Amino acid sequence: MAEKSSQKKYNSNYKNEQLNYLAFPLGGIGSGMICLEGTGALSHVSLRHRPEVYNEPVMFSAICLKDGKGNLARVLEGPVPKWKAKFPWGISQGHDGASGNGAGGHPFGLPRFPSSVFDTRFPFGKVTLKDTKIPLAVEITGWSPFTPGKADDSSLPAAALEYCFKNTSKKPVDAVYSFHAANFMATEKKPEERKDSVCSRKNGFTLTQPTLPGKPEAQGEFCVFVDGCAAKTNCAWFRGGWFDPLTMVWKEIESGQPVSRLALKDGAPSPGGSLSVPLKLKPGEEKTVRLLLAWHVPHSSLFIGETCSCGTEKKCDETYAPWYATKFKDVAAVAAYWSRHYAKLKKESLKFADAFYDTTLPPEVVEAVAANLTILKSPTVLRQHDGRIWAWEGCCDGVGCCSGSCTHVWNYAQALPHLFPELERTLRQTEFYENQDERGHQNFRAWLPIRPVTNHGNHAAADGQLGGIMKIYREWRVSGASRWMKSFWPRVKQSLAYCIETWDPDHLGVLIEPHHNTYDIEFWGPDGMCSSFYLGALAAAIRMGDECGEDVSLYRELLAKGKNFLEKKLFNGEYFEQIIQWKNLRAGDPTAVKALCHSGYSPEAEKLLRKEGPKYQYGSGCLSDGVLGFWLAEMCGLGDELVDRKMVQSHLKAVHRHNLRKDLSEHANPQRPGYALGDEGGLLLCTWPRGGKLSLPFVYCQEVFTGIEYQVASHLMLCGCIKEGREIVRTARDRYDGTVRNPFNEYECGHWYARALSSYGLVQGLTGVRYDAVEKVLYVNPSTKDNFRSFLATATGFGTVEYKNGKAKLTVLSGKIEVKRIDTGS
Repeated sequence: MAEKSSQKKYNSNYKNEQLNYLAFPLGGIGSGMICLEGTGALSHVSLRHRPEVYNEPVMFSAICLKDGKGNLARVLEGPVPKWKAKFPWGISQGHDGASGNGAGGHPFGLPRFPSSVFDTRFPFGKVTLKDTKIPLAVEITGWSPFTPGKADDSSLPAAALEYCFKNTSKKPVDAVYSFHAANFMATEKKPEERKDSVCSRKNGFTLTQPTLPGKPEAQGEFCVFVDGCAAKTNCAWFRGGWFDPLTMVWKEIESGQPVSRLALKDGAPSPGGSLSVPLKLKPGEEKTVRLLLAWHVPHSSLFIGETCSCGTEKKCDETYAPWYATKFKDVAAVAAYWSRHYAKLKKESLKFADAFYDTTLPPEVVEAVAANLTILKSPTVLRQHDGRIWAWEGCCDGVGCCSGSCTHVWNYAQALPHLFPELERTLRQTEFYENQDERGHQNFRAWLPIRPVTNHGNHAAADGQLGGIMKIYREWRVSGASRWMKSFWPRVKQSLAYCIETWDPDHLGVLIEPHHNTYDIEFWGPDGMCSSFYLGALAAAIRMGDECGEDVSLYRELLAKGKNFLEKKLFNGEYFEQIIQWKNLRAGDPTAVKALCHSGYSPEAEKLLRKEGPKYQYGSGCLSDGVLGFWLAEMCGLGDELVDRKMVQSHLKAVHRHNLRKDLSEHANPQRPGYALGDEGGLLLCTWPRGGKLSLPFVYCQEVFTGIEYQVASHLMLCGCIKEGREIVRTARDRYDGTVRNPFNEYECGHWYARALSSYGLVQGLTGVRYDAVEKVLYVNPSTKDNFRSFLATATGFGTVEYKNGKAKLTVLSGKIEVKRIDTGS
């Protein structure tokens, strides 16, 4: 398919139609989110420990230029994307027919700048506004702290918007900057039940909602103030019906007269609050208004799982409470910390951004990695009271999607273990302790608040549980924490013993019995995907067992058998496939086996079973995830030859050859087509180039997931297929250029889907850079011998690695990284 003429350049700015859906998340890890849109608007306001994707309350900045001949006022935003004119905004307020009712109450109809452009250097997003009638150059920089290795500073419930104004005329400019927000923290609609208020604070105001009887989760505060300059505050918006409040706010903006009103003490609460800052700029002069946002919602109604009966005195059945509520007693404490440490936090975040973007890696790779780091700022990730991470798979519009730090989905995510390894280790704690019973069975979904799972009646996830063993090894090598690893070793042995007994009882070295996996179904018989996890877990256990001085002879035997089985029986000369096996297994008749995510067998399905085998297999298909376990092994530093590397490369090249489509117009997808469709391209999860496609193959086989696209691309690069890997990355990012989808929200089963964090693996895929904190060795083994410069994050610091003419050099920019030797593979 010919390249579109409007194709955006990768890792460059967004403009025009590319701003349609652009929304850049601001906020701390697990603390809530506000998005800065490409126009400068604020949306997706999700501060109550759940996603509120279409929550766009009245909240905007404005500028008024005073002139004796008549003032000129503008909302400090670019044009409103036209899709918002027909969006059913009123649904969230319970109004029927809202899409045809004109988006009443939203500030979309107020004058604004006719042009906007968006640039990003994560965690910073910048909007540039232009208007020929306004003699000001305007830039809005939105950001929130993000510094690798500093999890607490990177988890603050805070964000900042810096409005920079430069007088481009030859005359002085007399103007008023202002910020306005309806009290979106208010939860009650009936006038007699409302207790919310708008309160004044120094240079700003606070939107409050106190706790309500039986509803502690209602309590919440949102604070906004300017730092470094004086402001007047209006805490008493006009109270009235219809569109009165916004009408009066705009009238005051146009007047150019800053308004000061104290908080209301009688009658109905104020609908909102405003602050105003006078600006006088000489010709060529530049001034910045620094707007700081902070919030505090100490309770929630979130409770996942069953009531705990662990026998301890500690109450395990309380609802989720965020980490930040244990550090800050209220929003005033958050705001004080934010203001006091602003300069330091910005300096550290800039240091990270400068290091990350100081690279020669291809622009599409840089874009893919940075865009998906926003997942860590989204409502997908929560951080509970004790600092531990708990996560959804992604976010539905109003609730989290697929609970419990799902092990098989988070297998793909490679950013957190390198940027914030102390947080990643908390996921291993949950998996191997709270989620694992005395048999070694792991629930692949954790309860919230995190507590021991008491119901182990469901299937374990083979890829998730085996992947966890590899990740224990990875966390050991990333952190150098040998004592930590050894404390987990008994649980690792227990887990692996369960896996062997449950899925490989005859010790063949591959998974034979039905095994649940990330496609929400069970594979029957040996397959390349899940057995690659098995071999990777065995290799990890051998290394950890050797370190612990234990006998690992069984693991060595199984690894050798598995290697032989995959090479001799599952590799078809081009790629690894599945041997569907359902007879003579311990599991018994598939119709009598409890399936985790489907309702069983209808008479028609039983007929298919006798002819083709169990539903939802892939058989002779070319599976994009067909060697996924070997990719994770490489990411974890298990670079041993688990199977013939040429076979792995052959499989990946077959995936690129058969599964990558540049145009999906003629692709039949009866499943979920929204991820890629029509003239868009994408990497299909599976194809059947040699025939043998089943009537009912596994349930997502016709779809496109960016998380899988990136892991395949990364693995191709590791195998020396740089061109093929980059082509897949470009195809994925072309779908997320802002015209149809948000460039900072790669969705799958939910917005900001965790699997897309596999994109961080592209850095290792291209460079071969990996730091081993146990050996104190920096490995730099690129598949290409081209010179490069790239970012490196470790548990103790970050910096850049430069590879030139076969030699490597590390420059540490933050913290310390002890290197005894650099291994370039030469």
